[in-house]
Amino acid sequence: MNRICRYLPLLFCIPFAYAQSALDVNVGFGTAHDKGSGAGIDSSTGASCTTGVTCLQTPALSGFFMGFGGTIMLTKRVGFSGEASLQPRKQDYAGFQARQIFYDVNGVFAPVNEKKVIVRLEGGVGGATTSFSFTASSCVGTAVCQTQSQAVGSSKHFQVHAGLGVQLYVTEHVFIRPQFDVHFVPNFTNQWGSNLAPSAMVWIGYSLGDR
Repeated sequence: MNRICRYLPLLFCIPFAYAQSALDVNVGFGTAHDKGSGAGIDSSTGASCTTGVTCLQTPALSGFFMGFGGTIMLTKRVGFSGEASLQPRKQDYAGFQARQIFYDVNGVFAPVNEKKVIVRLEGGVGGATTSFSFTASSCVGTAVCQTQSQAVGSSKHFQVHAGLGVQLYVTEHVFIRPQFDVHFVPNFTNQWGSNLAPSAMVWIGYSLGDR
């Protein structure tokens, strides 16, 4: 190996040196939670409110999330990953509709890495985006009616992410990984009730390369 690398360009030696690395790709299903902020939105004007018949309370963050991600393990214990999770269906937000998205890049440490099980600790940074829209219906007489969803804006925040997962292999390459995550999002209280949003996902994936 050393003799080969002595004469071949460095460009060809680097991929060869990392041939033992492993690549995981996965999709996930789960949920995320944050309590409601306690604020109100007037359904007739869209302004902030505290009381009144048209004052609707903002909800808690909840519901079904789906995710996409991948991991590259550079060694048996150390690697890095990228993940994104979102609400495929918008949730009600005091008369509006809201969709929450989390995304992050992480360093990964695997204190246990065996043939059938891997314990993963990960931590990193990323972002959180809350997008808002409202639905309006219009009709021409009683003959034609249509419903349209119109975006009204979004709020973007920096986030710090940490996660713990146990990756269980059902075959040599296919795995299931239950994972618990914590998203710390500064100024998340502009939309929800806390800057700390825990989530739980079950990832299903496929491993390529040597383990």
